[in-house]
Amino acid sequence: MFEERIAAMNQRTEEAMAANAVQFDKRTYTVDEIQDILGISRTSAYNLVKKKVFHSVRIGGSIRISKKSFDEWLNLSHFITISCTGHLPS
Repeated sequence: MFEERIAAMNQRTEEAMAANAVQFDKRTYTVDEIQDILGISRTSAYNLVKKKVFHSVRIGGSIRISKKSFDEWLNLSHFITISCTGHLPS
């Protein structure tokens, strides 16, 4: 579920970059992007940042979340859910 959303987001990013002929690896997410990936409210996304469940930095008025840190947290959360319940989350 989350993997599909991340893949779709990465595909859109790649298409936009190809249109502008700009090549770079995405290394951060915005709060709006993690909100979309997780399918949660904006308040919930900001609460995750506030709880420091993954690495983030404030740049001016913007918050950037480390893609590596977020992806690791997401994979660990997914693994823990499967391990504790014995089945995939719905």
